[in-house]
Amino acid sequence: MSYFPLYIDMQDLQLIMVGGGNIALRRLRTLKMFHDQVTVISPLVCSGIEDMICSGFVQWIQRSYVPGDLNGFDMVFAATDSRAVNHAVFQEARKAGLPVNICDCKEECSFYFPSVIKNGDIVIGVTSGGTDHKKTKQTADRIRSMIWNQKD
Repeated sequence: MSYFPLYIDMQDLQLIMVGGGNIALRRLRTLKMFHDQVTVISPLVCSGIEDMICSGFVQWIQRSYVPGDLNGFDMVFAATDSRAVNHAVFQEARKAGLPVNICDCKEECSFYFPSVIKNGDIVIGVTSGGTDHKKTKQTADRIRSMIWNQKD
């Protein structure tokens, strides 16, 4: 069964991203369109996330994830290169009843992270249900092209 598209106001939610690499960076760039600050837990971060730390968007906790790190957060994202860490984040989030997105296992997601097209107040989310990321990106790119190249 497909997931229902749901649009929520995230501004007052406390968001946590476990991971500091390129997948985390892509997701943080999207989250930045909808939120003022995200906490990132990771021993290292890529240069794009370093820029987000300097701008104040990312609050960085420079260490590895440990159980209990999700306390006080409302929505969880895991984007590490470790299946074991991502799975541990999933288990803690599920036990706490927190919505969670795990980058490397669609079965451990309570919601999917869509490709987002935003033009002013218009927001479009595209997902393939975690089955075909390339097709999702291609579809989102086509929609972006139609929105910005379309004449009124």
